[in-house]
Amino acid sequence: MDYIGALEAALGREAIKNFLPMQQGDVPATEASSALLKRLTGYAPSTPPATGVARFVDWYLEHYRS
Repeated sequence: MDYIGALEAALGREAIKNFLPMQQGDVPATEASSALLKRLTGYAPSTPPATGVARFVDWYLEHYRS
C-alpha cells in the first residue's frame, strides 16, 4: 500500500483499488534486505521508495509525452 500511495501522490490522483483475497502464489510478507549487496560491493541504496517512485513517474510522463 505504501507503493500505491507513492504512485497516487506522484500522479495526483487516487487509484481504483479492487481488494481480493490472497491468490495462489501470493506472499504475505517478505524480508528483503540489501545487506548482501552492501557487503559484496560497498553500495547501499539511499533513495527512499517514495522519492524513487516520484522520479520515475516524472521521467515516464516526460518520456512518453514526446
